[in-house]
Amino acid sequence: MAVRVTHDDFDAGREIAALRGGDTRVGAVASFIGTVRDVNESAVVSAMTLEHYPGMTEKALAQIVAQARERFDILDALVIHRVGELKPADQIVLVAVTSGHRGDAFDACRFIMDYLKTRAPFWKKEAIPSGARWVDARTSDDEAAARWNPKG
Repeated sequence: MAVRVTHDDFDAGREIAALRGGDTRVGAVASFIGTVRDVNESAVVSAMTLEHYPGMTEKALAQIVAQARERFDILDALVIHRVGELKPADQIVLVAVTSGHRGDAFDACRFIMDYLKTRAPFWKKEAIPSGARWVDARTSDDEAAARWNPKG
């Protein structure tokens, strides 16, 4: 299980191949790549700056991956999250999961991403024509994460 927070871009194909590592137990790989959109809430976005709390962010991501490992029958997982200034179409995040079966891989990948959006300490600031604005948490992200813990 690996977690990286970096300014550098990543090669998803290379990262996923390394995650698989020739492990013959792997029957499924599920992945998600998040990218910067050029429009958010009806405003043109020319750049997004992602900030984090070094050390705390990596620890939070590692805890999310550990929770996924407890909930789902997965073999390995990888989270790479970029920080710094990014432009539209730039990659922000890669979540990849290996498992013996697709259901666990899909569920674990979605779980990690849902929890990352709501529980990892990242802050986003968008550059828009009127200046800069901080991106608020979305109710839809909270609702997505809540589905994994329906009792609260």
